[in-house]
Amino acid sequence: MTKSQDYLWYIPNHIDTGHRGDSAERRGSFLDDLTEQARAVEDHGWAGALLGNGWGRPDTVAVATALAARTTRFEPLVAARPGYWQPAQFATLIATLDLLSEGRARVNIVSGQDGTAEYGDTQTDSARRYARTKEFMRLMRRFWTETGVSFDGEFYRISGADVVPRIAARPDRPHPPIYFGGASAAAEAVSATEADVQLFWGEPLADIAARIDRLKALSRDLDRDLPPLRFGLRITTVVRDTTDQAWSDAESRVQAMARSAGKGWNDHHGPVAVGQQRLHDLAARGDVLDDCLYTAPGRFGGGGAATTWLVGSAPDVARALNRYRDLGIDTFILSDTPYLAEIRRQGDQLLPLLRNGMQDLPVARRA
Repeated sequence: MTKSQDYLWYIPNHIDTGHRGDSAERRGSFLDDLTEQARAVEDHGWAGALLGNGWGRPDTVAVATALAARTTRFEPLVAARPGYWQPAQFATLIATLDLLSEGRARVNIVSGQDGTAEYGDTQTDSARRYARTKEFMRLMRRFWTETGVSFDGEFYRISGADVVPRIAARPDRPHPPIYFGGASAAAEAVSATEADVQLFWGEPLADIAARIDRLKALSRDLDRDLPPLRFGLRITTVVRDTTDQAWSDAESRVQAMARSAGKGWNDHHGPVAVGQQRLHDLAARGDVLDDCLYTAPGRFGGGGAATTWLVGSAPDVARALNRYRDLGIDTFILSDTPYLAEIRRQGDQLLPLLRNGMQDLPVARRA
């Protein structure tokens, strides 16, 4: 594994149990349950985990701070929406988390609509929402790296502002890395100029390659003034001891999703974003694309990273992920349920294969 390769898990951050096929019974309190998952992430080789975000869920910064206090190496990737916060408030929150965790904070900025009426955000126009996100991300970075920040934008006007505590810059990390997703033209323009890592959902290799090429060209055309944009993949990985067992389990799960109309699987409600629509459209091209990218979940209620799955034995999935790596992706955020068991299984079985390359292992293709 090169130093730049990064493997994270996903912790759902839901009060209700049973998320995406997880156990319907909580093992302890909400915090004890999430702490057990975070400690398993540490113990089984993952760098950290993305914490789910959405209106109606616990606050991600508060949860991340609690988990950081109960772990030693776990790096929380905090998802947040600009509509929830002013830039200085959020920059201060993350700087505080980074101080308390001794440099373990990461940030995933999400621009899509989510409960705007409930929390009072009137910015529902897509183009203006992304324009606001661009200013938000630029300001957040400046607060972490400059003093006396002034800014006169369309959405934010700031004069001589400082964030306390200051971010402790490190040689390989001047500030918490900023992740961003989105597939629309407006979203890609924001990512090309403001993000450190562009996150993709599970699309076929050729589609991801085309998006990487487009984002690199956009970065040049829009005069990106930051280090080169990096790329990440957020996807469900169904890993079992054998290829046949993995596919049997995946197909049985999709059948159960069909019977329940996807209840508990899709937390990406509301207007369908461009990226989500791209995933739904894949089903028309076949239930299985490339070697083991399963599109059927999206037809029966899977949303977001649960729309498409990589399915197979650990060698199958490792080889599939390494093909994404060969395209230029160096960050992988994986998940499957039951969450705790799969943190351990995939940490023990899949991560060693990814770290060791797995260049010459054959993939068991699904007809």
